[in-house]
Amino acid sequence: MKKLKEYILSTIGVAIVAFGLEYFFFPLDIAAGGVSGLALAINQLIDINPSVLVFIFNFILFALAFFLIGGSFGAKSIYATIMMSVIMWVFESFFEPKAITDNLFLACVFGSAVLALGTAITFYQDASTGGTSIIAKIINKYFHLPIGQGLLLADCTVTLLAIYSFGIEKGLFGLLSATLIGILVDKFIAGLNPVKQVFIITNKEKLVVDFINNDIDRGCTILTGKGGYTKEDMTIVYTVLTSKQFITLKQFIKNKNPEAFLTVSESTEALGKGFADY
Repeated sequence: MKKLKEYILSTIGVAIVAFGLEYFFFPLDIAAGGVSGLALAINQLIDINPSVLVFIFNFILFALAFFLIGGSFGAKSIYATIMMSVIMWVFESFFEPKAITDNLFLACVFGSAVLALGTAITFYQDASTGGTSIIAKIINKYFHLPIGQGLLLADCTVTLLAIYSFGIEKGLFGLLSATLIGILVDKFIAGLNPVKQVFIITNKEKLVVDFINNDIDRGCTILTGKGGYTKEDMTIVYTVLTSKQFITLKQFIKNKNPEAFLTVSESTEALGKGFADY
């Protein structure tokens, strides 16, 4: 059941990516790096649907990866790569996609957000859509260039080709979109499993721990500390909660242990019992 859920979510993710490409980027010739941007630029030179070009380029890249770096790519990545080409082909063949907006700036911003969301959902299932990440891994193995720099090099090459195909203005919008997608993907991934780390310094350890364990149904860890100024021994309760659970705990502390000292910080992910699986 877990595997099925991962494949369903991967399909949703690549469908969102395909939608962003077909309804925001491709109609306005915005090549935001990657294989999709390369396909769009090449489409200006040879009359082949971008979906077909994406499939061909990814097939070539996966084949190169297999022979040059051992092909350490999971079944989910291969599945996601194929599904994205299939969904793009469905859009192009049956829906005749047209730009949602003719404003380049709006298409750049909102298209980047849509692509980043779909990419984040796909990445979160431990899958990817191939593309320039494969090129980056090949460059890393043979030229010892960090993967991040390899990705940047590959995407910049696509952007230069886009400038040649569509002009400087659209090429720069493509570069801006690639940058926005890179930033937003991390933000969306962090938002898929948001939790809060909470430290409570309290003199009512049992009261607080019992509430966390029994009322909120969460675990906690009891630490011992010593006041830097008072030199007094103290108890510190550490726990990880969802935002809703934290609000419940904060209200309880306010009512039952107002002298407690509480700190909270955002955590981008929590894995293990009670949270997401590894």
